[in-house]
Amino acid sequence: MGTKVKPYNREESSKKEEVAEMFDNISKRYDFLNHFLSLGIDKGWRKKAVKIISKANPKIILDVATGTGDFAIAELKLDPEKVIGLDLSNGMLDVGREKMKKKKVDHIVDMVQGDSENLPFEDNYFDAITVGFGVRNFENLEKGLGEMFRVLKPGGIVAVLEFSKPKKFPIKQSFNFYSKFIIPTVGKTVSKDKRAYSYLPESVEAFPEGQAFLDIMTKIGYTDMKQKMVSGGIASIYYGSKA
Repeated sequence: MGTKVKPYNREESSKKEEVAEMFDNISKRYDFLNHFLSLGIDKGWRKKAVKIISKANPKIILDVATGTGDFAIAELKLDPEKVIGLDLSNGMLDVGREKMKKKKVDHIVDMVQGDSENLPFEDNYFDAITVGFGVRNFENLEKGLGEMFRVLKPGGIVAVLEFSKPKKFPIKQSFNFYSKFIIPTVGKTVSKDKRAYSYLPESVEAFPEGQAFLDIMTKIGYTDMKQKMVSGGIASIYYGSKA
C-alpha cells in the first residue's frame, strides 16, 4: 500500500517522477495553500513532533521530504548544530532556501535535493529524523523507511507526521467532505494544477495508517513505536527509536 496512487497516473512515469513534477508545479503557492487549507493547525502538529524528538537532544537532524522547510525551521528550537532538509523537488527547495536566507538560518539549515529511497548520507549519522506529510509520497515505502533507519544513529529518534482517517463523528464526516471537495477545489483554483490537490485525499486513503504503519516500522527495525493522534485523528505522529 501507499504506492498505487500517483499524482497524474501516467503509465510511462514513476510515482517518484510525478511527485517531483507535482511539487515543482505548485511550489510557488505551496506555503500559502498549505497554511490556508490546514487553517494553521499544522504548525501545532509540528511543535508536538519536535517536542518528541527533543528527548534525544539532537544536534544533527534530517528532515525528509522537507518541502519548503517548515519542519526544519521548527526544529531550530532545539538549538541543533545542523539541520538537513532533503526533498525531490528543486522548486520546493528553492522556495525553502529563500526562507532560510530571510530568517538568517541558512548557515544551520541545508536544503538538499535527494531521493528518500537512496539517502546520500553515511550510516548512523543523524540524532533524529523527521518526515512531515511525506511518507505517503514514497514510491517504495519500506525502502524509504529503511534508508531512514540506516542513517539514524543508535539511540536516535524518528518522528513521522502524516494525515490519518478520523474515525469518530462528526470529525470523520467533516474531514471527508473537506478533503474530498474543499481542498481539491481551492487547490486547483489557486495552484493551477488540476491534479495536485485531488491527489492529496487519494494518497491519504491509500496510506497504511495506524497499526499497519507501526507494524511496517517495527518490521524494518525501529523499536518502541507509538502513535500519537492529533486534532481528533486528522493526523498522527508515529515515533520510535533505533536500538
